Amino acid sequence: MSNVNVGIKSLDFSSKKGKIIAQLSDGRVVIVPVSFFPDIKNLSVKEREQWMVLDDQYFTFEHLTRIYSILDLMKLS
Repeated sequence: MSNVNVGIKSLDFSSKKGKIIAQLSDGRVVIVPVSFFPDIKNLSVKEREQWMVLDDQYFTFEHLTRIYSILDLMKLS
């Protein structure tokens, strides 16, 4: 991903059960199983809705201390 500035626009956990759907700033959509992220999988549905994007490249949740990278999503897709 060198020389490419791709960011995270949004995350969706409700459209496809058991999946994280990330909408990227370049129009691509990345879909990965939530089971690849045990911390996220253990969050309640309501807690998963409380996500935050940091600097377009990272995301976390109000109830987690861990910060995930866009690369975490890209290497699993």
